[in-house]
Amino acid sequence: MRSGEPGPGRLRRLYKKYAFTFWVLVFVAAAMARPAAFRAWFGADLKVLIVPLIQVITFGMGTTLSVKDFKNVLAMPGPVLLGIVLQFTIMPLVGYTIAMTFGFPPEVAAGIILIGSVSSGVASNVMTYLAGGNVPLSVTITACTTLISPFVTPFWMKTLAGRLIPVDFVAMMMAIFNMIIIPIFAGLAANRILYGQKKWTKNAAVLALGGAALLALAAAVLMMPVRWGGALAVLKSGLALGFILLGVTSLAKLVIGILLKGPEHWMDKTLPVVSMAGICLIIAIITAQSRNQLLSVGPLLVLAAVLHNGTGYGLGYWGARLARLDESACRAVAMEVGMQNGGMASGIAIDVLKSTSAALAPAIFGPWMNVSGSLLAGWWRRRPVAQAPSLRSESEP
Repeated sequence: MRSGEPGPGRLRRLYKKYAFTFWVLVFVAAAMARPAAFRAWFGADLKVLIVPLIQVITFGMGTTLSVKDFKNVLAMPGPVLLGIVLQFTIMPLVGYTIAMTFGFPPEVAAGIILIGSVSSGVASNVMTYLAGGNVPLSVTITACTTLISPFVTPFWMKTLAGRLIPVDFVAMMMAIFNMIIIPIFAGLAANRILYGQKKWTKNAAVLALGGAALLALAAAVLMMPVRWGGALAVLKSGLALGFILLGVTSLAKLVIGILLKGPEHWMDKTLPVVSMAGICLIIAIITAQSRNQLLSVGPLLVLAAVLHNGTGYGLGYWGARLARLDESACRAVAMEVGMQNGGMASGIAIDVLKSTSAALAPAIFGPWMNVSGSLLAGWWRRRPVAQAPSLRSESEP
């Protein structure tokens, strides 16, 4: 920031940098002051919005990925595997240690273990870019930890939190497939529709018919009796929403990209705003539902978030240094290990554990991770790495 920059310019730059944190604080303050406004609308419990909101946010993450991001595993298997191992060992064990040391109530403690047991979040990719780290490595670790989370997250929850609260391994695994994996693959398909170079992706008739067919499939899934699906009925909402989002994407490209000749990357500008609004609303709903308990354990949870997150950054970075990775890769691994998918943890807490108390830790840890990630990225950015990879270098669709 230039010392001679006018006051309004500085304020705009600060707001742009910390807009997400600002709006999270606004929603939390509103939920604490008027909890009834975020508990029910027109007699409907707002908790029912949490899973669909997470699915939409995860779909947005999927649209930023491409098949090349997964092929990067073959190009750098060692650093990717190291990032995965550090992510899924350091954070669950540190979360368990903090939860037991601080003596939190069982459900709150389970929430801390949960936030440590989920995959890394997509915000880590942005922070890695800002920090001058290896973005292709960051994106690949995020994608891989997300794909294996249906198996690793329930394992750690059953092992570490099972002694605190009941944990159903299969139910949690299916919930992660429904909330995270299906929307991710829908997002990957949307990426192909939006940015693919095949002729069909630019054909108005194909986009119109494809969009209509996808919406029809969504309707068919929604109307399918639960008894027909058996265990797969758990995936019903994910499949239906995935088809709806793909159908809307196809029709939106037809209108915006072909008929109106609009900008090619309009989705890249739209989804971050939608994701930010969705996360703010999720945090407000959880805050309103657990306001009284938050007043008693909130300060201690903030301290737990700082310790958990900071330990992840430190052990992630030095673990990568011990493995002799270069500086840009060390920064990427540190961000991946330190920053968790708070949305996934919130969804599991509400949808599987049926506990707003367990959702308190994700609601507090999530905003803090964005604040700390921004500060760490800014500090590293002032210490540039020679020839740091660019944002789109190997992850270009």
